[in-house]
Amino acid sequence: MQFLLSPAKALDYDTPPHIATYTKPLFTHQSAQLIEVLKTRTPQQISTLMKLSDALSGLNVARYQAWSSKFTAKNSKQAMLAFNGDVYGGWMPKP
Repeated sequence: MQFLLSPAKALDYDTPPHIATYTKPLFTHQSAQLIEVLKTRTPQQISTLMKLSDALSGLNVARYQAWSSKFTAKNSKQAMLAFNGDVYGGWMPKP
């Protein structure tokens, strides 16, 4: 089964995943190219480009700066487990 998730504003990389199964992301090369461009933008430019609040634009700029194409247990997690918020709470049972 496949489904599409809308990205969450809040991410939880601190709680260890309770599921060991994962896949490697697709399009990492294209993602790296896009992030390199976004890293050069200011929060105000990101806000205008993506129609985001100042707070969310600042958060995204920090995420772009921290992004790495090398995925590890410290910097990545299954999206279903990393996305945080009311919309995602009922998808997966917590241990």
